[in-house]
Amino acid sequence: MASALIARVVRTVRRDCLVGADAGDRVVIALSGGSDSVALTWLLHALAPDTGLELAGLVHVNHQLRGAESDADEAFCRALAARLGLPIAVTGVDVAALARARRASIEAVAREVRYAAFDNAITGLNGTLIATGHTMDDQAETVLLRALRGAGTRGLSGIRARRGRIIRPLLGCRRRDLRAYLDARGETWRDDESNTDRAIARNRIRLDLVPVIEAIAPSGVRALARLAALAQDDERVLMETATKHRAALVLSQEGRQPIEIDSGALSLLPPAIARRLVRSLVADVAPGVHWSAGHLEAVCGLAATDKSVGHLDLPGIRVDRRGDVLTIAAAARPGSRPIDLAWPVRVLAVPGSVELPEAGAAIVARRVEAGSGGLAHALRVDGDRLIAALQARSVPLPLAVRNRRPGDRLRPLGAPGRRKLQDVLVDRKVPRSQRDRVPVVVDRDGRIVWVAGIAVADDCRVTAPEDSVLILELREQQTL
Repeated sequence: MASALIARVVRTVRRDCLVGADAGDRVVIALSGGSDSVALTWLLHALAPDTGLELAGLVHVNHQLRGAESDADEAFCRALAARLGLPIAVTGVDVAALARARRASIEAVAREVRYAAFDNAITGLNGTLIATGHTMDDQAETVLLRALRGAGTRGLSGIRARRGRIIRPLLGCRRRDLRAYLDARGETWRDDESNTDRAIARNRIRLDLVPVIEAIAPSGVRALARLAALAQDDERVLMETATKHRAALVLSQEGRQPIEIDSGALSLLPPAIARRLVRSLVADVAPGVHWSAGHLEAVCGLAATDKSVGHLDLPGIRVDRRGDVLTIAAAARPGSRPIDLAWPVRVLAVPGSVELPEAGAAIVARRVEAGSGGLAHALRVDGDRLIAALQARSVPLPLAVRNRRPGDRLRPLGAPGRRKLQDVLVDRKVPRSQRDRVPVVVDRDGRIVWVAGIAVADDCRVTAPEDSVLILELREQQTL
């Protein structure tokens, strides 16, 4: 069993080129404590010498959602790391509190926290890749969920074996085989009782629908995984074809500004190609906007209509038809002033960092303990970095980074009272076109603690340099 399972993982690693052809990759394993990630850890530990990868360490995220059970998961992962002689990066975040403060779903916030922790672990452990324990069962569940929501080929592609720095070596493995492997080794794992909560759609798929499918077709899970693989192949070809048509249809310079396209030429493309072309253009104008198939159909319909004038207001985007020209632009606030779309809110661990592609910058956070000097200055310039010092005890963690929002207020350092962020930016002579690109750091409660490079909140100022201090650095990659 063990040798067959290891051979299956090796085939996946090699077939999908999950590690560099010239070796040298250092893999950080995402370890939750569940059976899939524990099996992944032992399997990669066993096959590392034969696949050209090196284990850099482990990363565990304590979401603090299950009280003592979450802490026990963390202790289990630390103990496993010690047994293997591997370093482990642990991030603890009160996800429920953060979700309440942001009025977001726990699932969405937990995902952001995990990926922020992954990025920090790659940096801290000098890794190049993150390996996660997604299995063939996860793939089947994903395909079913998306099919029931009416997804097309793109959605049915499911989970990719590799996306950026994330690799998934277990997509060719069934969960039951991984558990049998652990049982044979005498290894244990942690069970998460939330996986039995039928209020979560994926759990209903796993607990209720998949058993029915397997009763009808014993190889149903494998067939669904095969469907995902075929859909990925089809989607790749369709996107390549759409890209080839792009240059001929775009009439204006591309980038994050309105893009003009030839509506007549768009309407002549096969619908499958036209939808993908529109999706790629929207991604250029407004990164992070999530559209449904209905939104894409609406744009293609406007291009094909006999009317020479038309307009669509869609999530994050406005589309105008004037004659044979279709213009796709970012949505505007009242007053018709074009703005950048709201950034995704990114969790900033301490210590840790977040990349801000919308601003061409990154923010790095660290804690300085008592005894360090030179921290009384709340804002200073150091080369190409802007650095803020905050009194740690006045800043409830975790931190998050976003751009400005309507109604934002703070009391800037030394100011007599709270002010609108808009007014602060005007006073600091930040050009109107750049105001939506200024990073804003908020605490656990959503309170602004630093407008990066502009103003520190007065109630977070350093009043006791001898106590713990948070240092935030804005490292610019281009002019803000």
